[in-house]
Amino acid sequence: MKIYTLSIGAVVRELPVVRVSGTLSIASFVMLGDTKLVEAAAEALVSHPAFPCDTVDLLVCPEAKAIPLTHAIAVRLGCNYIVVRKNVKSYMQKPLVESLSSITTAGTQMLVLDGPDCKALSGKRVCIVDDVVSTGGSLHSLEKILAKTGCSVVGKAAVLLEDGGYAGNDLVYLARLPIFREA
Repeated sequence: MKIYTLSIGAVVRELPVVRVSGTLSIASFVMLGDTKLVEAAAEALVSHPAFPCDTVDLLVCPEAKAIPLTHAIAVRLGCNYIVVRKNVKSYMQKPLVESLSSITTAGTQMLVLDGPDCKALSGKRVCIVDDVVSTGGSLHSLEKILAKTGCSVVGKAAVLLEDGGYAGNDLVYLARLPIFREA
């Protein structure tokens, strides 16, 4: 199995390279359950000179892999965060829904904000947090749904920016993640 070595601060991880389509493979980066990696990434992002520490009221992340990272950043900033869900739950009140596609998930996905979360976002300055940004499709969909809440996106941050997709000019990230194309 092909491996890609990733370093975030003093934390080093060996990522398996997995095929996601006929000719495209990626280094599989999963932070869930990796406390040392989550903490190192949160510290590095908050310490990044371009991270909007002083202008953020709330953090927003997509469900699920970015949740522990967003929590760790929120603790450091002393703010709360909102998780944009991937399906409508029975308890939700007047949810907002946005569709998106991702290279790592088959089919169309949904982004869902519960009504009370929409109210909490209104008038707030938010930073979107994610684990990996590939094409930017998820970021674009998050921005679209957030625009409907009356908040202002003042920053975007991710641990990794995958090569060959999103331009990344407005994204704070820690490292680039290569993609692997095969003939």
